[in-house]
Amino acid sequence: MPWNQPGSNGDERDPWGRNNGGGNGRRRRGGESPPDLDEMFKDAKRRIDSLFGGRRGGGSGGGRGGRSGFGEGISSTMILILVLVGLGAWGFSGFYTVQQGQQAIELRFGAYSETKGAGLRWHWPTPIEKIEVINTDKLNTVFVGYRESARGKQLVPIESLMLTQDENIIDIQFAVQYDIKDPRDLLFNVSEYNPRDVAESVVRGATESAVREIVGRNTMDFAITEGRAELAAETKTLVQDILDRYATGINIRAVEMQDAQPPAQVKDAFDDAVKAREDEQRLKNLAEAYANDVIPRARGAAARITQEAEAYKATVIARAEGEASRFDQVLDEYEKAPEVTRDRLYLETMEGVLSRSSKIVIDQKGGNSLMYLPLDQILNRRVTAGGAGGGQDFSGVDEVGSTSTFNQGLRTSSRNSERTGRN
Repeated sequence: MPWNQPGSNGDERDPWGRNNGGGNGRRRRGGESPPDLDEMFKDAKRRIDSLFGGRRGGGSGGGRGGRSGFGEGISSTMILILVLVGLGAWGFSGFYTVQQGQQAIELRFGAYSETKGAGLRWHWPTPIEKIEVINTDKLNTVFVGYRESARGKQLVPIESLMLTQDENIIDIQFAVQYDIKDPRDLLFNVSEYNPRDVAESVVRGATESAVREIVGRNTMDFAITEGRAELAAETKTLVQDILDRYATGINIRAVEMQDAQPPAQVKDAFDDAVKAREDEQRLKNLAEAYANDVIPRARGAAARITQEAEAYKATVIARAEGEASRFDQVLDEYEKAPEVTRDRLYLETMEGVLSRSSKIVIDQKGGNSLMYLPLDQILNRRVTAGGAGGGQDFSGVDEVGSTSTFNQGLRTSSRNSERTGRN
């Protein structure tokens, strides 16, 4: 219905179907009249004029006379200035600074627009664009199995207790260092809320999953003793594969095993087993050291004995060959003159024997009927020599004729025999 369409009785009727008592907005009957739009606009204009010092209009006006008209008030220049100032402040709010080691991701209406590095940057202010600044050079650390706090180290059993291949439970703790290599992947493929906290949660979850898989493929003894470095290296590789598979933009720098031990309930029994294993290894090392000391000496002694045996063998063979050669020479001479050779051999043998013993030579051709032998002296000297030397010694017995004289006689007899054989 048009505004103020006349009613059936000639009264003005408003859009709500109510009668107006005239242009002053008062109802003719009980109740209040609805709000007048012209009055509302005029009241708003008066408020703006009073705020910016606009002049009031004189003369008669519509409605409640004596007030300024709607067309008067703020000038168009003032409005333009206000608009330009607002636009300038809005545009200036788009400047921002990216620090060294940071990257800024610009989002235009929520979609990726551009990645910017360090320096003074500008983007379309809100609500057109939004920026997310992510530190890419900072080295972050995530703890798996425990937490570091001001009160010290706090264990997290739900993360640290894991099952090994031989169905034993171990308490294992890791520290993982990481940084951000692609902020865009981190922002869009992981979560759009608080990328740093999300990155820490993702790294912790991936590390826990990787450690459980690797520990489950190895025995308890290996994981606790010599396999620590190998487990850490395998964990680093597997965690990086998981993060790259989901395009998280996270780079694992290092994985370190902080501790690996059996649960507290069985730690005492395990320590006893470890001590027994250490004693076994210690005794084994001692045995190996003893073997390393004895075996070379035994090999050296064996080599020395072998060399001595070879030398003795060579000496005996050479001596035997020499004696055989001498025997061959004697045989040749014996075949030429057997009697002479036998006499010579006999004389040489007797010379060798008699030269080493005491002798008493009796000359029967002298014709002496009475012969005196100092037997008492010989016996006394023999007893004395036997007690002192432990054997018989005839060096002190008086000799009738010298050994050299006897030997000379043997040689003379031998020469005479040789001459007789030649004749």
